Amino acid sequence: MVPESERIQEDELRDAWPVLEPRDRVEGFRLLPPASADDFFLSLSAMDQAGLLQALTPGERRTWMRLLPPDDAADVLQEMPPDAREGYLALLDDTFRREVLVLMAYAEDAAGGLMNPRFARVRPDASIDEALGYLRKQAREQVETVYYGYVLDAEQRLLGVVSLRQLFQAAPGKLVRDIMRTDLVTVMEDTHQEAVSRLFAEHALAAIPVVDAQGRMKGIVTVDDIVSVVQEEATEDIQKVGGMEALDAPYFEVGFLTMVKKRAGWLLILFVSEMLTATAMSRYEEEIARAVVLSLFVPLIISSGGNSGSQASTLIVRSLALTEVRLRDWWRVLRRELFSGLVLGAVLGTVGVMRILLWEHLFHSYGEHATLVALTVGFAVLGVVTWGTLSGSMLPFILRRLGFDPASASAPFVATLVDVSGLVIYFTTAELILRGTLL
Repeated sequence: MVPESERIQEDELRDAWPVLEPRDRVEGFRLLPPASADDFFLSLSAMDQAGLLQALTPGERRTWMRLLPPDDAADVLQEMPPDAREGYLALLDDTFRREVLVLMAYAEDAAGGLMNPRFARVRPDASIDEALGYLRKQAREQVETVYYGYVLDAEQRLLGVVSLRQLFQAAPGKLVRDIMRTDLVTVMEDTHQEAVSRLFAEHALAAIPVVDAQGRMKGIVTVDDIVSVVQEEATEDIQKVGGMEALDAPYFEVGFLTMVKKRAGWLLILFVSEMLTATAMSRYEEEIARAVVLSLFVPLIISSGGNSGSQASTLIVRSLALTEVRLRDWWRVLRRELFSGLVLGAVLGTVGVMRILLWEHLFHSYGEHATLVALTVGFAVLGVVTWGTLSGSMLPFILRRLGFDPASASAPFVATLVDVSGLVIYFTTAELILRGTLL
């Protein structure tokens, strides 16, 4: 037993947890008061739970593995090396082990992999008092949470659902079938976790039943389960939009070489792509030599297109993720972004023209053809921003249509794409406006 004076508080350990070494985590965990240790262990991520279990003694492992509900136990085992899983499964009783093995057979990102197979069941022909008594018994013995009572027939097919509030408000003489709701929101076992999270957002439910193709109920996905899914999906999308592979663990828990590998791939692709910018510049080498002033505005032109493209790409990627925009809406988005690009380009181009003319008036910076240079920059910005906006908004649709994650249309990738085309637009505009003067 740990003396009371040596105990630490749950909040203290939680604050220090991310920077502690595995051995220090175990020591800190053992110093928690028994009343706090359960809550602390259950609040950890599956990865942290797996790491802690592997550092504990065999006797301690059995205690903590059996504390987990089946769906959480399956998540923890997925985080462990494959050759170690059998030993941890052996710590569970037969019924628990079968439930966990069934869950592990599903894909991790499917509803079947998220669900808890333990849920509150009631018979359609049970009286209100019988249903309440049965739910109370299930809550004490096996069910982790009781949001609803699920009404099943003898074949375990889902017939309806009753809330505790309905049961408490119903007249004692009624049967469950008289008050159950039959307009059900369900998901199939293979439904992707993103689709499940959208259903929670749309219907504001505390739990959603999971059924198979024959309508037999297999388990429930609770709102607690889906919170971590939403965070995981959002984190993955943000990392991809930033121009890298998604990390599979918190920042400090990703090895140095793994971190470099996940970042280097996209950086190499972007670096090679940016080489096309030098190729485009060499194509207009003579024009730059005759009108050096044009080179002063190259960063302005390509950054304007890259910024507008990145902005549009981020908007559409997030809208697709939230299903605010669907694949069939591409034409509406194209029209909207075309007009947006023209307006934004006109605003930026006007500012560019005014800046050049002002500097020429104050400092005589751009020579006798400053007005033509200003018009060149202004029209080039208009074209580049419009093109960047269209490219950035359409690329996520193209990727989704090809079966890729739209988040791969990262801001750096779009910016690189628009950089090259922006130079072509800029110098083509210069050739048209400055021919016979500077060119």
